[in-house]
Amino acid sequence: MEQEKQLAKLGLFDAKVPRYTSYPTAPHFNNDVTPDTYKAWIEAIPTGSQVSLYVHVPFCRRLCWFCACRTQGTSTLSPVATYVETLKDELRILKASLPQGVTLSRLHWGGGTPTLLDPGMMEDLAGAIFDVAPMSADGEFSVEIDPNEIDDARLAVLAKAGMNRASIGVQDFDDEIQKTIGRIQGYDITRDAVEMIRAHGVKSVNADILFGLPHQTQARITESVQKLLSLSPDRVALYGYAHVPWMAKRQQMIPSDALPTPQERLALYETARKLFLWDDYDEIGIDHFATKTDGLSVAQRNGTLRRNFQGYTDDTADVLLAVGASSIARFPQGFAQNAPATSAHTGAIREGRFSTSRGHTFTDDDRLRGRLIEALMCDFRIDADEIVDRFDISRAELNDMFSKVMAQFPDVLALESGALIIPELARPLTRIVARAFDAYDMSKAQHSAAI
Repeated sequence: MEQEKQLAKLGLFDAKVPRYTSYPTAPHFNNDVTPDTYKAWIEAIPTGSQVSLYVHVPFCRRLCWFCACRTQGTSTLSPVATYVETLKDELRILKASLPQGVTLSRLHWGGGTPTLLDPGMMEDLAGAIFDVAPMSADGEFSVEIDPNEIDDARLAVLAKAGMNRASIGVQDFDDEIQKTIGRIQGYDITRDAVEMIRAHGVKSVNADILFGLPHQTQARITESVQKLLSLSPDRVALYGYAHVPWMAKRQQMIPSDALPTPQERLALYETARKLFLWDDYDEIGIDHFATKTDGLSVAQRNGTLRRNFQGYTDDTADVLLAVGASSIARFPQGFAQNAPATSAHTGAIREGRFSTSRGHTFTDDDRLRGRLIEALMCDFRIDADEIVDRFDISRAELNDMFSKVMAQFPDVLALESGALIIPELARPLTRIVARAFDAYDMSKAQHSAAI
């Protein structure tokens, strides 16, 4: 109770802050990054590099009301087939600019529902990707799998193509909650999908589960987490439901009076967190859990954990390429985002050019602050020696930044051996502390709750 009072005093239950999967965050992207910029950044990738590739498939058979992702519904596979052909054309354009010898350290198919593709489409898409760049020897190929949209034939194609990690969205197993958020996916169908995945030799399974959903109670989230643990996922993302109906219109279907209060959200998170820790999962950053041998746990121990648009990653590639409508690429030079609308993206590709519509070119200050925020989000500490060695900042200047941030959080943050540290009891404040290092105008976007 005393901790809750202190967290309330520091604004945890009222703050609206970015999730900091990037810096600067997407609302601060601009139109200065063009298709020509994107092409030049691709051409500047060193020969023989390892890069990551994200492929976005925006289609879903049904639109879940809770989801704020850029997706569109379809009752037939016709628009999906057309879209796959567009992706193949986009990959050919990418190949023409990509330097020789590039390999993929990570390949991720996201959405939407990538498993909406039929086996032939999957095989064609995988072939087009690997014609651009093969997987590296220790590469990871992951796919977001909807248990309602998967079967043995599609899994066989994905496994043959090299998929070695599957990601499943659970959200919550409670019947009433599923009906309220427009996502019907029972435990049995989820269990059967996981068993099918493993039967095809795919050993690594991720799962997402949400806290803060309508009608969610500590008893209900306990039951859902225990059911999820029975499936033995290697990695779990415990995300807070972001209720942003002004941005995701479909969320207007969810009754706001059924949502838990911020204090109740914290209790839901802590309930689920304890269950994962009791089952011997490592706690990764602010909202992930992983088995001791999972790549995220290894990266955390090695100090190489990173933040990206999927949350946390052990991928150390400097470049993330992205294909598909609305997808975002990251380079040492900055971010580049494709046209959000499928029609605009398709139109650009048909003209033989990238559909890049906006992005952001990094300044030196962006790189510095981006690393400060990433260090907090990943390690709950900023090592002064690392920052001074990597960036054009003196120790006196960095100490001044530390002092100004610590003044905003009296008796919360600590300085130990030159490192700024968020103690364990204050870790729910991490995104708020990160915001203190953010130089951009927070009034330009409406963000989700801090907890």
